[in-house]
Amino acid sequence: MSKIKKVVLAYSGGLDTSVIAKWLQQTYDCEVVTFTADIGQGEEVEPARSKAQALGIKEIYIDDLREEFVRDYVFPMFRANTIYEGEYLLGTSIARPLIAKRMIEIANETGADAISHGATGKGNDQVRFELGAYALKPGVQVIAPWREWDLNSRDKLMSYCEQHKIPVEMKRGKKSPYSMDANLLHISYEGGNLEDPWNEPDEDMWRWSVSPEAAPEQAQYIELDYQSGDIIAVDGIRKTPATILAELNEIGGKHGIGRLDIVENRYVGMKARGCYETPGGTIMLRAHRAIESLTLDREVAHLKDELMPRYASLIYNGYWWSPERKMLQMAIDESQKMVNGTVRLKLYKGNVTVVGRQSADSLFDESIATFDEDEGAYNQQDAEGFIKLNALRMRIAANKGRKFD
Repeated sequence: MSKIKKVVLAYSGGLDTSVIAKWLQQTYDCEVVTFTADIGQGEEVEPARSKAQALGIKEIYIDDLREEFVRDYVFPMFRANTIYEGEYLLGTSIARPLIAKRMIEIANETGADAISHGATGKGNDQVRFELGAYALKPGVQVIAPWREWDLNSRDKLMSYCEQHKIPVEMKRGKKSPYSMDANLLHISYEGGNLEDPWNEPDEDMWRWSVSPEAAPEQAQYIELDYQSGDIIAVDGIRKTPATILAELNEIGGKHGIGRLDIVENRYVGMKARGCYETPGGTIMLRAHRAIESLTLDREVAHLKDELMPRYASLIYNGYWWSPERKMLQMAIDESQKMVNGTVRLKLYKGNVTVVGRQSADSLFDESIATFDEDEGAYNQQDAEGFIKLNALRMRIAANKGRKFD
C-alpha cells in the first residue's frame, strides 16, 4: 500500500470513530476528512462536528441524506417486503451502501487516497462498506483499524479516550456503553449484557418505543396511501418519504410496536445477538403486504416471496451495488406498477392489524368471491375437472402401488 496522504473517515462521533480519527492521524501521519451521514440519528449529528473540530479535523462533511436514504434505499427495499432470517428488517444493512457511496464521492471531491470506517473485524459492516467502496471505486485504499490495531476491547478504547482526552457520551461508571446504530429506519443495540442471549434487555435501554404493557389503552387507526408500491400519504396528507417514516416511527413507538430481540447469522460466520427498534418499518411491512394482497397477481406475489430471501441476503451481506441486486430490483419495481391504493391499520399494544384495504387496481372481484349467489360469474362444476387433472399423477402412482406415507 502506498503512503496515505488523506483519508475519508465515516465518522459518527461515537467511541470507536473518535478513537479512529486520532489513531489515523498518529499512525498514518495523514490528513483526516470526517464524513457524518445524517440519516435520521438526530442529536448525534452536531456533536460529531464539535468532536471532529476538537481532534483538529479541518474538512468536516455532515450531509443531510434523510430523504435520499428513505426514497432510494428504504422504500425500494420495502417494495420487496424484505426481512432477513424471518425477522430482521435490515435497518443497519440498508444504510451502508448510501454511506459507502457518499464516502467515495467525498474522496473524489477532496482528492483523498483512502477511506476508513469503524466496523470491527468480527462484524458485517466491514464487508458492507468495503464491497460498496470497491464497486464504486475499484482502486480505492481501505483502512480498517479494527483489523490493524491492538485496541481490541471496549475497555482499551475507553482508556485510549482518557489518555487522549476524547469525550465519550453515555458513560455508566466503569461499564462500557452499548454499541448502537441509529437511522430513520431503526436503532440497534449490541454489547454489554446483551452478549449473553439469555439476558433480557433492560427496559431503560429502549429509546424509541414504550413497552406494549405501557402503551395506550386506546387503539389508534391510521390510513396509508400507496402509489407504485411506496407510501405517499398518511391519513390522507401527502408527505415526503423521510417525513412519512419519521411519523410512522413516532406513532408506532407510542404503541409499543417494532421491538425485536434476535440472534442472527452474520456473513462472516458467527452468530450474534442484537436488539432492534423498527416501529415505522414494522408498520410499513404489514401495510405493504396488505395492499399487494389486493393488487398483485397470484404467481407474481408468490415469485416475489421466493426471491425475497435472496434479495434480503444480498442487502444483509453488502451486495447492494452488485449486478444481481440491481437485476432483482428491476423485477421487483416492475411488479409494483399497480400496487396502488389505501390500507387501514389498527395499532394497539405492540400489534399492527390490517383492518381494511382498497384499490382502484384491485384484482379482488366480489362477484366471484362471494358465498352468495354469484349470478354465473363462476361455474362451480368446473372445479371437478380441475381437481381430477391435478390429482392425475397421484392417482397413477397410487394405482402402481406407491405409497405416500
